[in-house]
Amino acid sequence: MGVAQQCYTTGTKEKGKYWETFSSCGRSYLATLLAFCLFLQTCGMSAAMESKPNILLLMADDLGIGDIGCYGNHTIRTPNIDQLAKEGIKLTQHIAAAPLCTPSRAAFLTGRYPIRSGMASDNRYRALQWNAGSGGLPVNETTFAKLLQKQGYTTGLIGKWHQGVNCESLNDYCHHPLNHGFDYFYGMPFTLLNNCLKNKLPELDAALQAKLWFYTQVIALAVLTIIIGKLVGLFSTSWKIITCMALAGFLFFTLWFSSYGFVQYWNCILMRNYDITEQPMKLERTVSFMLKEAVSFIERNKHGPFLLFVSFLHVHTPLYTTEKFLGKSRHGIYGDNVEEMDWMVGNILDAIDKEGLKNSTFIYFASDHGGQLEAQEGEVQLGGWNGIYKGGKGMGGWEGGIRVPGICRWPGVLPADTVIDEPTSLMDIYPTVAYLGGGILPQDRVIDGHNLMPLLQGRVQQSEHQFIFHYCGSYLHAVRWHQKDSGTLWKAHYVTPKFHPEGAGACYGRGICPCFGEGVIHHDPPLLFDLSQDPSETNPLSPSTEPLFDTIMSKIERAVTEHRRTLTPVPQQLSLYNIIWKPWLQPCCGTFPFCWCDKEGDSTHDSK
Repeated sequence: MGVAQQCYTTGTKEKGKYWETFSSCGRSYLATLLAFCLFLQTCGMSAAMESKPNILLLMADDLGIGDIGCYGNHTIRTPNIDQLAKEGIKLTQHIAAAPLCTPSRAAFLTGRYPIRSGMASDNRYRALQWNAGSGGLPVNETTFAKLLQKQGYTTGLIGKWHQGVNCESLNDYCHHPLNHGFDYFYGMPFTLLNNCLKNKLPELDAALQAKLWFYTQVIALAVLTIIIGKLVGLFSTSWKIITCMALAGFLFFTLWFSSYGFVQYWNCILMRNYDITEQPMKLERTVSFMLKEAVSFIERNKHGPFLLFVSFLHVHTPLYTTEKFLGKSRHGIYGDNVEEMDWMVGNILDAIDKEGLKNSTFIYFASDHGGQLEAQEGEVQLGGWNGIYKGGKGMGGWEGGIRVPGICRWPGVLPADTVIDEPTSLMDIYPTVAYLGGGILPQDRVIDGHNLMPLLQGRVQQSEHQFIFHYCGSYLHAVRWHQKDSGTLWKAHYVTPKFHPEGAGACYGRGICPCFGEGVIHHDPPLLFDLSQDPSETNPLSPSTEPLFDTIMSKIERAVTEHRRTLTPVPQQLSLYNIIWKPWLQPCCGTFPFCWCDKEGDSTHDSK
C-alpha cells in the first residue's frame, strides 16, 4: 500500500482524527516526493557527468576584481561576463597564487605554488623578460593539459603563454605549450608590452634602459670631449687610445641596444604551434585573429571532448583597442579595453551555444592577478580597479593583488545564480579539471589545489583550504587561515611593500612594488587582520585589541613551519642567467637578426 493510499484510508476511518492524521501523512508524502525529486536531480547530474565534459577556461590579464559588473562595477559594461555569473557560480574569495603573471600562470597550470617549480624569483625580475631567455615552466612539470591529453582530450591554447620557449638551443621548444600538453597553440609566447607599439614609452626594464642611455651619453660625451681637446691641443692622448675608447663605447651601446632597442621584434610575435606567423605582430588585427582561432577550435572539436584555454591579451598595457570600442566606455581606454574583452567572451560563448555544447561544457573565467595601480600615463589610469581591496599587481600579500574574479558555469550540473564566499584558489582548477576529465593527479609531488566540484555542487559547505600562503617572488609575505569552526578568516602579514610616495597605496615612484630590500617593511609581530570583518585590511589587530592574537599567530606559525618542510630545492627558472636575452635562443622567422614576417595572409594552415 502506497503512502498516499495509507493516508487516505486512515483519514476516512476516523473522521475525528482526520486532519491530524492527514497532516502527519501529508508531511510523509511530501518528504517522499522531495526525496524522489532529489534522486532524479542527482541522477541527472550523474548522467551529465558520466560523459567527459568539454572544458573552456577563460583568463584575463591584469583585470581587477572591481572591473566587472557582477563584482560591483556599475559603469564598465560587461554583460557577457555578468550573464556567465548569473547562469553559474560566482566565487568571492578566489585567490591567485602570485600577484604577477608568470608565477601565477605557472601555479594555475600545475596546481602548485610557483616556488615548488622554480617559477618564483629571488631577484627583482619576477616574470620572464624575453622570448629568448632560457627560463620557463620546467619540462618535468605536469600541466592539466597534459593530464587531459592522456584522457583523449584535444587541447588548445589561444592567447598569452609567458612560460618560456627554449632552454638550451634554438627550436628545442622545451618550454613551449606543445611540450606541455597542448595539441594546438595560437598566440603570444610572451606578453603584451608598451614596447609592442611604436608610439609608447618602453615598458620592459624601463629604469635600466634609462640608465643605459645615460651611461651611453656620458661615454659619447667623454670621447667627444677628448677628441676636441686633442684637436685644440688641450690633451696629448694618442689617437689609438681615443679610438679604443670610441670602440669600447660603441660596443657597450651595441650590446644593450641590440636587445632593448628591438623589443618589438624580439618579444611581440605571434606563433601558430611552432611557426612564427607575425614578427612583429600587428595589434590592429590581433583581436580578430584570436577570436577567430578560439571559435574555429570549438567548431573543429565540437564532437569533443576538448579543453580550450583562452588566455586573453586584454587588459594588459598598452591596452590596444579596436576602433569599434574606442571612446565607448566611461573609464577611458582601460574601460574600452575591458568592454572589448567582454565582447570577445560573448562571441566565444555564442560559439559554444551555436554548436549545442552549452550543457556539456564546464566554463571558468578568472584573472591571473589584480589590476596594476601604477599603470598610468599622465593623469590617465591604465590599470585596473581592485574594488574595496588594498593594493594591486605585484604586491605579495595585500588582497588587491591576489583576490580575483572567479566564475564557473555548467548548466544542469552546477546551480545557477549562486555565490560562494569560501576561500578558493586558481590552483584549484588543476585538480578540478583533472577530476572532470578523468585524469589522475601526479603522486610524486605536492598538489596545492583542491577539487572544487563538491563545493560548487553544494555537497560540502566549506572549502578544503585551511591555510593559503602568499608569496612575493620566493619571499613569503603573508598567510591566511580559514578557521572553519568559527568561519573567521585571519590574515597575517610578515612583509609589506613601502608605498611610494608614502601613504599612496601603491609604488608609483617605482613602477611596481618590490619583494625585498629597502622597498619593504618587515613586521614583528606580524600585521593581523580579520578579513571576515575587515576585508579592506584597514584595521590591524594587536594583542590589546584581539585576545586570541597569540593563539592565532601560534597556529599560523606552525602552519608555515609545516609548509616549508614540504618545499624542496629546484632549479631557479627566473635566475638572472635564465631571464637575460640570449641571441642564440631568439625565435626568428628569418635569418637572425633579420627577423620579420607576416604569414597571416596565407589562410592555409594545419590545425587540429
